[in-house]
Amino acid sequence: MKKVSLSGSLRENVGKKDAKMHRREFKVPCVLYGGKEQVHFVAEEKALMKIMHTPVAYIFDLNIGGQTYSTIVQDVQYHPVTDRMLHVDFMEVMPEKPVTIGIPIKISGVAPGVLRGGRLIKKMRKLVIKALVQHLPDELAVTINGLEIGDSVKVSDMVLENVTFLDPPNSVILGVRTARAVVEEVAPGTEGAAAAPAAAGAAAPAVAAPAGAKKA
Repeated sequence: MKKVSLSGSLRENVGKKDAKMHRREFKVPCVLYGGKEQVHFVAEEKALMKIMHTPVAYIFDLNIGGQTYSTIVQDVQYHPVTDRMLHVDFMEVMPEKPVTIGIPIKISGVAPGVLRGGRLIKKMRKLVIKALVQHLPDELAVTINGLEIGDSVKVSDMVLENVTFLDPPNSVILGVRTARAVVEEVAPGTEGAAAAPAAAGAAAPAVAAPAGAKKA
């Protein structure tokens, strides 16, 4: 997993009033836990935004008060209207202790089913994994080159050495659907309109899935 450095300043006071003051100065209140004691600090909002708004997971080398900690982000709170960061939780990581973290999914390839008129439906953006810090990947690669219409990739299909996947095995990560299936999924309540041609005597198109294809 890639590493980035981030500097922080220890907070002299902890409370809502103090947090609001720091936010007015474009600093984000943060807390570091997982070690011997919690460390409350602030980091520059601009520096955090550069890193947080990327589709890659990082290990943060936090420099706080002259001491460096190896950490990962566990939670980020955003303002519901402005979308500004309100608070960030960091967890200290150690080489011998497994950590749990959400890792972003990266899709590669072109699905034959999409070329035949299907639609790629993405169900999950991240997968939660458990591993030692030295085995954490930057991202999780999902190749769709073999997906026909009706095929899907589930959590149970994911295999990575020294990594445990914690999401339910039957959860669908992504799949290829027909145009009609997309309409029914994206715009529920239109079943009547979709069924009208059939009621008038029009035959619905049949889609044959290849042998051995996995259905979502």
